[in-house]
Amino acid sequence: MSDSSHSTRPQRGTGSLRTMKRAAMPFLLGLTVLAGAALVAQVGGDRGIAPVASSSDISIGGVEVDTSGDTAEEARAAGWQEAAKLAWERIDGPEISDSQLEGLVSAIVVERERIGPRRYIATLGVIFDRQRAGQFLGAGGQAERSAPMLLVPVTISGGVELVYEMRNPWQRAWAEYQTGGSRIDYVRPSGAGGDSLLISAGQVSRRSRTWWRVVLDQMGASDVLVPIAQLRYKYPGGPVEGTFTARYGPDSRFLETFTMTADSSAQLDAMLARAVVQFDRIFQRALARGTLAPDPTLNLDTPELDPALQRLIEMGRQAGEQERAAAAAEAQARRERANAAAAREAREEAPTITLPEIPAQTSSHTVQFSTPDAGAVDATLAAVRSAAGVRGVSTTSLALGGTSVMSVSFAGDLSALAAALRARGFTVSQGANSLLISR
Repeated sequence: MSDSSHSTRPQRGTGSLRTMKRAAMPFLLGLTVLAGAALVAQVGGDRGIAPVASSSDISIGGVEVDTSGDTAEEARAAGWQEAAKLAWERIDGPEISDSQLEGLVSAIVVERERIGPRRYIATLGVIFDRQRAGQFLGAGGQAERSAPMLLVPVTISGGVELVYEMRNPWQRAWAEYQTGGSRIDYVRPSGAGGDSLLISAGQVSRRSRTWWRVVLDQMGASDVLVPIAQLRYKYPGGPVEGTFTARYGPDSRFLETFTMTADSSAQLDAMLARAVVQFDRIFQRALARGTLAPDPTLNLDTPELDPALQRLIEMGRQAGEQERAAAAAEAQARRERANAAAAREAREEAPTITLPEIPAQTSSHTVQFSTPDAGAVDATLAAVRSAAGVRGVSTTSLALGGTSVMSVSFAGDLSALAAALRARGFTVSQGANSLLISR
């Protein structure tokens, strides 16, 4: 009887445990909601700054002028003309007339100006039309661009490091920079959405190739550039000292550093704009030296190697290539010596027969060709000059964007010249006294 009555008695503490679980459910549900809200708060908010659309025009900013005139309008016109000359000198443009220079300027950007009755003091930006300016700058504007480079602008101020966690002047300076004239192919995230979680100041110190591959794949980039701006405010509203450091790659390798000072907080944006231009020059110099080649350890098709080991492997490959090149050069020299000896023996054995030289009659012919840009002029002249029978080529009329005219000295008549140019791949239309060629 006692056993039966014991089996039907509820176990001690079971009812209280169920009551505690029912009471805890609303609390756990509240924590889940709060955690979701915190995650949304991390990626939400007004933090993104979309970069401006890039143009291929040549933009030169931060040109300072101080001019005077009889009226305010004359002083301002003189200042704009002086800014165009100074900007043209910055890009190493050749000496041209004022009217030619005025025709190359597509816009003047007023960054800051003070206008008096007879004086004009301003900081201006000058934008040159690349198509028109290219004929004077040569092939410099057509230089090969870099691989896509992810830009991570880091701001250090008051002991806090920022990238996209909140809007900041350094991110805005890079977003507003016109990158069309640069050889660096910048990949500039807007910082909105999940960018602030994926790209942070802590990411710069990571060395994991796997994590970097994920970030670069998301952004469509091959490597990373890190311009760091460390800002020190002497006092609120007062001068701002900036130390700027250029780094690159997953190992945060050092390139260059420089300093700038803004007289007040109101001048901070102008100082950062100048710093962006300086960074772009640093990165372009590094690209010209071959420093900014994408890190091979970031390639998804290759295993991850230690950078030091990778450098040793590259040194070994270079040494092997030098040995192979030296061996090939020695073998070529032996073949040339053997061929020279055989030729001497053949000359000694064979009789010498001298044929009278028959001078070829050279005529000058007119050839018209299409020239959409300066590069087309050089390419067409080089192709015609290499045709069989051509003795000389000179441009008699140049019309970029239209049809130019050249004079060709040729050992033969007009029909023979047409045949020689067709052999070079040109489409030739023959008239009474001239030819029209095209590709």
